[in-house]
Amino acid sequence: MSDTNTSGSSPINSNFFSRENLKFNIHNLSYLPRWIIIMMDFSVLVLSFFFTILIFKGTGLDYIITPRSFMFIGSFFVVNIFFFWLFRTYSGIIRHSSYIDAVKLLFSQMAVLILFLFFNFGYELLYGQKAFLNTAFFINIVLSFCGLFLYRVIIKQTFEFYFSEQGTNKLIRTIIYGTDANAISVANALKFETPTRFKIVGFVDKNNQNATKRMLDLPILIKKKKLPPLMRSVNAHAVIIADKSLSKEEQLIIVDQCLEFNYTVYTVPLISDWENQKEISQKVKSIQIEDLLERKPIVLDSKLISKQLKDKTILITGAAGSIGSEIVRQVLIFNPKTVIILDQAETPLHHMCLEMKNLGSYSEIHTVIADVRNKEAMDKVFKCYQPQVVFHAAAYKHVPLMEENPSQAILTNVKGTKNLADLSCLYKVKKFVMVSTDKAVNPSNVMGASKRIAEKYVQSLQLKNNNEEEKNATKFITTRFGNVLGSNGSVVPLFTKQIANGGPVTITHPDIIRYFMTIPEACQLVLEAGAMGNGGEIYIFDMGKPVKIIDLARKMIKLAGFIPDKDIKIQIVGLRPGEKLYEELLNDTSKTLPTHHEKIMISEEILDEFETLNTDIEELIRGANHFENDHIVMRMKQIVPEFKSMNSTFELLDK
Repeated sequence: MSDTNTSGSSPINSNFFSRENLKFNIHNLSYLPRWIIIMMDFSVLVLSFFFTILIFKGTGLDYIITPRSFMFIGSFFVVNIFFFWLFRTYSGIIRHSSYIDAVKLLFSQMAVLILFLFFNFGYELLYGQKAFLNTAFFINIVLSFCGLFLYRVIIKQTFEFYFSEQGTNKLIRTIIYGTDANAISVANALKFETPTRFKIVGFVDKNNQNATKRMLDLPILIKKKKLPPLMRSVNAHAVIIADKSLSKEEQLIIVDQCLEFNYTVYTVPLISDWENQKEISQKVKSIQIEDLLERKPIVLDSKLISKQLKDKTILITGAAGSIGSEIVRQVLIFNPKTVIILDQAETPLHHMCLEMKNLGSYSEIHTVIADVRNKEAMDKVFKCYQPQVVFHAAAYKHVPLMEENPSQAILTNVKGTKNLADLSCLYKVKKFVMVSTDKAVNPSNVMGASKRIAEKYVQSLQLKNNNEEEKNATKFITTRFGNVLGSNGSVVPLFTKQIANGGPVTITHPDIIRYFMTIPEACQLVLEAGAMGNGGEIYIFDMGKPVKIIDLARKMIKLAGFIPDKDIKIQIVGLRPGEKLYEELLNDTSKTLPTHHEKIMISEEILDEFETLNTDIEELIRGANHFENDHIVMRMKQIVPEFKSMNSTFELLDK
């Protein structure tokens, strides 16, 4: 029986006296065990009670009037413990005490006061005298509250001092740029972070208005000119940008100034009221190259996009790639009925499938392994799922590889697009959105030329549909943008890997420049352009300012905490086959038209007649099947007259 009783004991009691709860080691202590808090609370109550008795004994008055003093004293402590339990005053971690804990203590003591004042009133009506002196009881409650609150403050400060002093030599001396609520939240979060990374030494007020004031007992620093001299004056080695009123230009100035003197820059997103300190501290991260793009946030026409995608069946090709996968994620936001994710790469598609399952989307998702070059396989997909919108992102995109393998560029980029476009017409797809590239403009390589031929084909199909005035004909839309930060094979992941390996960082030419945008930005604009398109347009995106690749490399090296050409070498390796010094978004003969979206423009291109172009492309594909590289490229140059090879063996064909 005793064994049964032991095993059936209350889980609260077993937890209360558990080894972890009873263990007390200041070196490993992150919070006080609950039993110690209760014992200390009880000790404060006892001291306050006897101190009140001594005060009133000195004045010749009795605190306790009733002869049943032991019963009163016992009930006083029991009621206090009961209200501690009711208001859970012992449940908070004392080193993280806040005004909420003070309010809980106040409520518990006020409840005790009110209860005993009613009791005293009732006792006087019953026995003709009071059980205790009301004034003395009020003083007792005030002393109890002050004692309970004061020891919590002392413990909180002791913990902060003890843990902040440990390993301060290893902490990064940091200033926080900002003095608003966001900055205070970040500072508080970092103060209690475990393990601690930063020692906050002050705040910077960009308006220079609070020079004599302090926040969280830290000075508010005044920035007279540049930030680095101010950081040097307080021996700070890093800055956390927490002021969300800063413009992108102001942030860039701060980052450039700090990187010039090898100071580390961190950033943090806007803090929400509901986020706890642990969540905030985890979001403080080294500033990324994506954060430095000079670009305003993109505002989408959600109603227009939702009208196109909601409750529709969407086919996305190249869905396992960096662009295709992001299109999938953003399409799912608009609650389509069915999404078919199609790619020929098995492992990335499998990973994409697992990610989609974890999203918990209500859309029906089908995964298809197939090659866009196989028209029979594509026909089966269209017949089975009857897609209403197609986003075509499947393509070969690496310039040097396609320069060596022109037949593969034609079979995937041209034939694959032709297969999907023809089937879209056959199965009455409402919209076909093709993802193209700025390398299709005045192409200097096989990859860019193959994408330009694909553009021309879908445009010629649109012209054919318009001439035939066919009802419910597919609307063909092309989107064209530049390099995407973080996409598979792009320069940023390559530089990151090279820096992690200790260098060198390889640059093809010191003067090479490129336009950049982030993957989400690019895909958002693809959805917007697809929704606004009426057919036949080539939409080009505002890519911001062009970036010099060597400057990008230097900035990434500095962001990683190294010195360019000292810690990490920058090596010039020469232009690759087909590579230009700069990319363009428009052909020489093109004009642009604005749209309702400030970041999207329409390129007006010369359209080709379908019959002639279709014949030329069929011949090109036949040549690709025979892998006759010179013949293939010659035919490409005939279809795209502006295609002039650069740094390539195919330059001979231009003569």
